[in-house]
Amino acid sequence: MNWPWFWSILCLTCSATVHGGKVLVFPMDGSHWVNMKVIIEELHSRGHQVSVVRTSDSWYIKETSPFYTSVTLDTESGFDEEFMTKFVTQLLEIQREGKSVWTRLELEKEQWQKGMEMHDKMSKMIEGIFENKDVVQALQDAKYDLVLADPTAPTGLILAHYLRLPLVFNVRWTTHGEGHFAIAPSPVSYIPMTGTEFSDKMSFLERLTNVIVFGINEYCIQQYIAPRYDGIIKQYLGPDVDYKSLFQAADLWLMRVDFVFEFPRPTMPNVIYMGGFQCKPAKPLPGHLEDFVQSSGEHGVIIMSLGTLIGEIPHDLADEIAAAFAKLPQKVIWRLKGDRPATLGNNTLLVDWMPQNDLLGHPKIKLFVAHGGTNGIQEAMYHGVPILGLPLIFDQRDNLLRIEIRGAGKIVDFFTMNGDIFFEGLQEVLKEPSYRMNMQRLSRLHRDKPMQPLDTAIFWIEFVMRHKGAAHLRTESYRMPWYSYHSVDVVLFLVAVVLLILGTFAALIRCLCFKLCLRAKIKSD
Repeated sequence: MNWPWFWSILCLTCSATVHGGKVLVFPMDGSHWVNMKVIIEELHSRGHQVSVVRTSDSWYIKETSPFYTSVTLDTESGFDEEFMTKFVTQLLEIQREGKSVWTRLELEKEQWQKGMEMHDKMSKMIEGIFENKDVVQALQDAKYDLVLADPTAPTGLILAHYLRLPLVFNVRWTTHGEGHFAIAPSPVSYIPMTGTEFSDKMSFLERLTNVIVFGINEYCIQQYIAPRYDGIIKQYLGPDVDYKSLFQAADLWLMRVDFVFEFPRPTMPNVIYMGGFQCKPAKPLPGHLEDFVQSSGEHGVIIMSLGTLIGEIPHDLADEIAAAFAKLPQKVIWRLKGDRPATLGNNTLLVDWMPQNDLLGHPKIKLFVAHGGTNGIQEAMYHGVPILGLPLIFDQRDNLLRIEIRGAGKIVDFFTMNGDIFFEGLQEVLKEPSYRMNMQRLSRLHRDKPMQPLDTAIFWIEFVMRHKGAAHLRTESYRMPWYSYHSVDVVLFLVAVVLLILGTFAALIRCLCFKLCLRAKIKSD
């Protein structure tokens, strides 16, 4: 063996790893925690010490775990199971009233009011942390190497800047919208705003609507969201720091996006894409599920889940769905809480929980009936299972639109459908082979990467640890005033120069004409 080469390779390998890093995590509760937990467990498996900040009313985030040490704040976030269940129920009831402009406005109003409640609670929570000197001192004394935060809540990013630690985001959404809009150039001529349900090929009227929605969103950020944090930011971070610049100053954005799914758009060097990082090869199913799946024979199995936030649905709709399933030759596994539908067929198994990823990876699964959450869509895409989408709230319709445009699924309106419409949707996706072919094509594209998304995410987190940040990847545009960023001052200067030249030229012509006229008059006299 060539020992000099061996030691050289060993040294290079050791220099590219981080041993025993200390990571402080500020997660978002609910379904977002499912994503963050995957990264935490991987960091733990690689020898890093992880501390997770949680509140006393945390819903998903447990106080004890073999993968992290919890830092429990003596405060409530308000983002608990009771709050979210009530909120989601209200949104569903509003949408069941019918499809009209007034219904849409009422829906937006309800979401906006609840959003403002959340911002008020989060700002009070941040202020409470800063006022608790023991907590702040403990965070400083711990000597963390990095903060990993979900920017859906600004708590982590504000504290990261206060502690002067490198900041990495696990992100698709920020406090005020889709993540790219906070960090990358976002031409609204072909980048649709969330909620518009537009693609990247918009008509003039769609582009007009998109611009108006963008303008309203920016106005709301400046007038209603940022002011809730400005006082705290200026008091603890300095008078020159503003709310939006804190997001743009983050070292790294781990974006839960894959352009197999998302529309192409401009990006930045410090945005790292890890869409589908939670997906993994299927593990064997528990015995009772495997027996049920195998009993489906050649017809296969349909699985249905409406996500973590929505366990129960209105009884009449549940009966309609159950009746439609009962007509099918396929077996059905349905995650449903609440009362058993009166029309439930013998082919349908109701469960409180299902190993969704493992089921989607089973060769007998023919169709996924889903609400359109990012995690479920990415898992279905990873395993190549077509989707019948029943979008309910938030970004779900936009997510499913991207699948439908690519021919890998079909959307059915949950609030106007009946059993016949649902059954027709099931039959179309099951019998038309193009849906499965298109989804399997997306699966091949999604999997064809030089490095697994989770490995990519961990590499870049350790990269930031090794180099104490990633300032060389971060644009300094956030330090520029808006008129400089958009070159308004340059355009005005150039316009002034052109006008000055034209004015000077006009003055010279006028002077020359005056002299010629004067000379002609003298000659005539």
